[in-house]
Amino acid sequence: MNLKYILWLCLFSFLKLSAQSVLKSPDGKLKVSVSVTNGMPLYSVSYNEKNFLENSPLGLKTNVGDFTTGLILKNDADQNKIDETYQLPNIKQSSVHYEANEAVFSFTKDNKAAIDILFRVSNNNVAFKYRIHPQKEARGCVVEEEASGFLLPEGTTTFLCPQSKPMTGYARTAPSYETSYILDAPMGNNGIGEGYTFPCLFKVNNNGWVLISETGVDSGYCAGRLIGHDKGLYTIGFPMAGENNGSGTTAPGIPLIGETPWRTITIGETLAPIVETTIPFDLVKPKYQASKEYQYTKGSWSWIMKMDSNTTFPVQKQYIDFSAAMGYETVLIDALWDTQIGKDKIAELAQYGAGKGVGLYLWYNSNGYWNDAPQGPRGMMDNMSIRRQEMAWMKSIGIKGIKVDFFGGDKQVTMKLYEDILTDANDFGIMVIFHGCTLPRGWERMYPNYASSEAVLASENLHFGQASCDNEAVNAATHTFIRNTVGSMDFGGSALNKFYNSDNTPNKGSKRRTSDVFALATAVLFQSGVQHFALAPNNLTDAPDWAVNFMKEVPTTWDEVRYLDGYPGKYVVLARRKGTEWYIAGVNAQKETLKLKIKLPMFVSGASLTYYHDDEQLEGKIKTIKLKNTLEAEIIIPGNGGVLLLN
Repeated sequence: MNLKYILWLCLFSFLKLSAQSVLKSPDGKLKVSVSVTNGMPLYSVSYNEKNFLENSPLGLKTNVGDFTTGLILKNDADQNKIDETYQLPNIKQSSVHYEANEAVFSFTKDNKAAIDILFRVSNNNVAFKYRIHPQKEARGCVVEEEASGFLLPEGTTTFLCPQSKPMTGYARTAPSYETSYILDAPMGNNGIGEGYTFPCLFKVNNNGWVLISETGVDSGYCAGRLIGHDKGLYTIGFPMAGENNGSGTTAPGIPLIGETPWRTITIGETLAPIVETTIPFDLVKPKYQASKEYQYTKGSWSWIMKMDSNTTFPVQKQYIDFSAAMGYETVLIDALWDTQIGKDKIAELAQYGAGKGVGLYLWYNSNGYWNDAPQGPRGMMDNMSIRRQEMAWMKSIGIKGIKVDFFGGDKQVTMKLYEDILTDANDFGIMVIFHGCTLPRGWERMYPNYASSEAVLASENLHFGQASCDNEAVNAATHTFIRNTVGSMDFGGSALNKFYNSDNTPNKGSKRRTSDVFALATAVLFQSGVQHFALAPNNLTDAPDWAVNFMKEVPTTWDEVRYLDGYPGKYVVLARRKGTEWYIAGVNAQKETLKLKIKLPMFVSGASLTYYHDDEQLEGKIKTIKLKNTLEAEIIIPGNGGVLLLN
């Protein structure tokens, strides 16, 4: 489709509409208008009568038909109400009540059924996907291009993470969703030429915020990205041809009748709906039954401080003892255990850990021919028969989970590998963490043994370079509003070492710029049902007792989240609830000390709260405060510092 033609259709409102339908949210504030202009389907989105998306293109091009032009919208859309409740222990809200209005807009072409576009509108969320009907004798098709676009109003600013070029980065493992966000930037760019990774955040002038992403991606489709164009238009892009060393097609294939994944749009006048949305999980269903009741845990791992050379039997035994001392349930044994420890000794470690109530996660290379990552174990996770034999061995010695690394692609063939690993692991009662990987897209609900994904510039970069340490606070104040809003984020942080090295000594490796209170706050800010923190055994003696005690008790699963204040890349304050206990956490990435009055309606007047805070030298202190009748608390956070309030 000619891009200039798309823009011309989107930007000029005087064109004659041949058909139009409107779908509203249950509270009536969010409105989607679907129309057809000269045979081309369009939609727009407004909230409280303010435009958040102008007329934006819809449609698909396939090898059995072009469903972007020549379409006729049936007059009456099938509408129904969605009212569902579900429980999910490993997301930001453990009990969810999802209400939405749904409409199925049916389009014909040449007097035959062509495609349906299913829209769902809940309060603050819009989602849509396509259903393709059989065409003549065809019972399957390849989706060659998706026209779906998002036309943002003039003046919108962007908070986006550029997609990296394929087969670049460490050992040619990119893209792996590990580039830096560009904050508060104007529209009109396209990253480094390859678009942007989901999710994508936009500030629409003074009207509010828009978060665009997708959910429900599995082996039946590819993952997408957002391609930037001129004049505020962003469109869905399929994977790059060079991903995974050229393996697999960029265009997904589906059976007919067939459906695409959901495109999601979250809109808010403040950032609260962005932070609190559950739309990635509302729209999907479990793909299989859990083979057992999986436990979401916290644990330790040696690699973040001690690196590859310390993936040895004595060090891992020391970390099992450390996890036991912290009351943690797991230890993650990272790369090279196959050669530096060996299977017999891993079995011995598993038995030793079981005696202390500590289970093991084992690292694996995703492997195959799609990158050059040398770390082992290799050649197991990409082959079903070998993978299942390996998982049977893991089950026999009581391994709790695996961490699979170095995927580097979003093609349908790679999505199938993710699903195959998860499905096989469930057969053997094993949980799965992914690293060097794509964004999870509803996977917490789709795959019961899914634990978490990296898909972010995570804590390893704090070890690798001082620049990452210098920017740690900026990134923490960014991820809460973007990456972590749509899925579990295995960051592996909350370090209490002053220096990222094995001995926690100066003049060796990078230096942490943030405070101990900051480290504790990120344990609350970063949501992931399974967490392996960047703590070390030496912290039992060289870190403050109050910090170690907090890290012993902090939950990894939550019942509720509430946005309180913040701005991407500058600062964030939010609240998470576990049972009846509330944790208020905040960090400040600005040079200036931040002084705020925060409303805390979850407490009662006169409530006693434990207040963790930093002085100007970033030395942490604790005191007890009483909440005033106004239910406001005054908090002060120096740059690179943090704050915590607990009831």
